[in-house]
Amino acid sequence: MVSNKPGTALCTVSAVKTLDLSANRGCFFILFCVLPGCCRLLMLTVQLHYGDWETCAGLLSFLGAQLNAQLEGWLSQAQSTLRPARAVIVPHAGYTYCGACAAHAYKQVDPTVTRKVFILGPSHHVPLSRCALSPAEVYRTPLYDLRIDHKIYAELWKTGMFERMTLPTDEEEHSIEMQLPFTAKAMESHKDEVSIVPVLVGALSESKEQEYGKLLSKYLADPANLFVISSDFCHWGHRFRYTYYDETQGELYRSIEHLDKMGMGIIEQLDPISFSNYLKKYHNTICGRHPIGVLLNAVTELRKNGTDMSFSFLNYAQSSQCRNWQDSSVSYAAGALIVH
Repeated sequence: MVSNKPGTALCTVSAVKTLDLSANRGCFFILFCVLPGCCRLLMLTVQLHYGDWETCAGLLSFLGAQLNAQLEGWLSQAQSTLRPARAVIVPHAGYTYCGACAAHAYKQVDPTVTRKVFILGPSHHVPLSRCALSPAEVYRTPLYDLRIDHKIYAELWKTGMFERMTLPTDEEEHSIEMQLPFTAKAMESHKDEVSIVPVLVGALSESKEQEYGKLLSKYLADPANLFVISSDFCHWGHRFRYTYYDETQGELYRSIEHLDKMGMGIIEQLDPISFSNYLKKYHNTICGRHPIGVLLNAVTELRKNGTDMSFSFLNYAQSSQCRNWQDSSVSYAAGALIVH
């Protein structure tokens, strides 16, 4: 089974499904695309007559090239200061908003070391109290196909702690999807040697975060593994039902930044209890709080055995600067975990 996972460019088509409609001697291509600044999938139906295969293939090639150029541009502007990363926290919004920020995390990935990429993303659309695994064999991206590591999946499945996503759930969830083109680009020089382990993370209790952290800690301990933790930070505004404001910070966007950076500082301490207490106090709308919680608990487990690790954030951005109560914004942060 192949899951069609879009990436983003000016308008990037990632995959094509065909329906043979012999009645009108044509076929319809359902093109999955993501428009700038929007991670929602749009389905466009384009009717092409027989003989137009090369036109469609050319379109796919062109859009893939556009995406590749965008990724290269953002990565070229980032510095490699925490390489090789064992884990990264990366935003998952439309690349127009967060691509430059995300590049700072992916720049820390060393493709000569990494062989398996665990991608932990929060569930946005489906109620989930545990974690879930993909039903797909391969994720198709505009750059190249990413193979799911079913040996690791079998190990995880045997624990009884995981559910199985439906394919529609998998294809609709952007928190994993938006990491795929960057992962493919970062691992491009060793693309035949890499596999991925996508995990959809539900609304876990603190005790469940501890359980999953303990389970995944043995994989985090392996230098050949990279953990990608997919999360945006504060979703601020009436449309998000969150309008926290600290008037001592001045402008609204500065209050948002101060709130986010408080949380980022706690994450850098690698203390899951402090992070949980921060969320309880401020209720910051960090959508990947549970994947982050799992990572922090995995680190805690490894530290019990004397593993020396540190985390640093490298970039912070906002989709826009909120200056009045009618505005809204989403925050993005990119950081990396290294083992000393």
